[in-house]
Amino acid sequence: MLNFKLIQKIKKKFFPFYKNSDLRFVFKKLQEDSIGKDVTGRFVGGCVRKYLSNEEVDDIDIATSLTPTQVKEKFKDTKFSVIDTGLKHGTVTLVYNKLKLEITTLRKDVKTDGRHAEIEFTNDWQEDSNRRDFTINAIYLDIKGKIFDPQLGTKDLKNKIVKFIGDPNKRIEEDYLRIIRFIRFSLEYQNKIEESTVEALKLNLNGIKKISKERILLELFKILKLKNIIKISNDDTLKELFLLIFPELKYLERLSKLNKIFQELIIEKDILLAILLIDEKNNQEYFSHKYKISNDLKDKLNMLSQNFIKSQENKLFFQKDLKKNIFYFGKEHMQSLNLLNFSINKKTKFQDYQNLSATIKKTVLPEFPFDGNYIKNKGINEGVVVGKILSLLQEEWLNNNFKISDKKVLKIISNQKN
Repeated sequence: MLNFKLIQKIKKKFFPFYKNSDLRFVFKKLQEDSIGKDVTGRFVGGCVRKYLSNEEVDDIDIATSLTPTQVKEKFKDTKFSVIDTGLKHGTVTLVYNKLKLEITTLRKDVKTDGRHAEIEFTNDWQEDSNRRDFTINAIYLDIKGKIFDPQLGTKDLKNKIVKFIGDPNKRIEEDYLRIIRFIRFSLEYQNKIEESTVEALKLNLNGIKKISKERILLELFKILKLKNIIKISNDDTLKELFLLIFPELKYLERLSKLNKIFQELIIEKDILLAILLIDEKNNQEYFSHKYKISNDLKDKLNMLSQNFIKSQENKLFFQKDLKKNIFYFGKEHMQSLNLLNFSINKKTKFQDYQNLSATIKKTVLPEFPFDGNYIKNKGINEGVVVGKILSLLQEEWLNNNFKISDKKVLKIISNQKN
């Protein structure tokens, strides 16, 4: 049987992503009316890296020598919707069906302060590559599949080297977020870090305080989506840098228990965040406040924390009370809690996790047999009383293994009538 990488190589050779008809249309429009043989558009960034690494290409970024105004004009009367996603940075987004393309004008930095950069548009591809962060991020690919590689990034990509373009200190001082991006790229490519780069990263750590919490959080979420996140403790330098930036995510050792699980399923970033945060001291609350995370994520972390503590105090939480807890919190939450419990408790074996996961999955809950109409037919019409009776009936039903006698039902209703 052909292995996956070989299949991907064959697919890339005969059906490369850039042969997509819609992409060819976009590049034809970009090239339209251009003078001479100058190339007006090239793919750049992640899509090029993934293409060269035989990975699936998803997000597509295009660099162009045209200005945003020119791009918008070219696609004004086409099937593509044109969205102003970052005009001051030179970016517009083209959308058609499931295709979403970010098109950014070639740029050069005029002034930087570690947070923001004042830029000027240019038509010089070399100049655009000079302002990028890593050599592997400055590989360009045209619509015919021809590589333009002014920073020799293809060699570094092949050797899995993450290298700053030019002086690491200068690149970092332009945008301190690049420290966190370096951690992400190093994890993704299992990079061996040069000592001079380590020194530059540590020297500039304080600069991260200048970066908005939103940008930092977004970069953290990208790290948590990496399969290689579980290997972060294997590299002392990356581990040290990560913990200096995110001291609240102090339970990295828990990731070592997740090796087998990572081979079978993708663990959501929210659950990984919970695994790195949650303890019996509400560690997640400080993180939530510091990064002003969304209310949905905050509620998810707090609920996992509360129920994890309950599960440690109540030995029946995952046993006799399992059905009841599935009813209250849902299967998805209980599966997440099972994973959290497995990662934290050293005595919980992988087989224990698997068995409980299978039990949660196959559990079928009976439907609660009462509703407001049933109570009203018993002669009670006041909304508050109806709600209270339903709550009491549900509690009795759950505590009695999803059963309740007619006699008990009538007794509960009668007590509320009086």
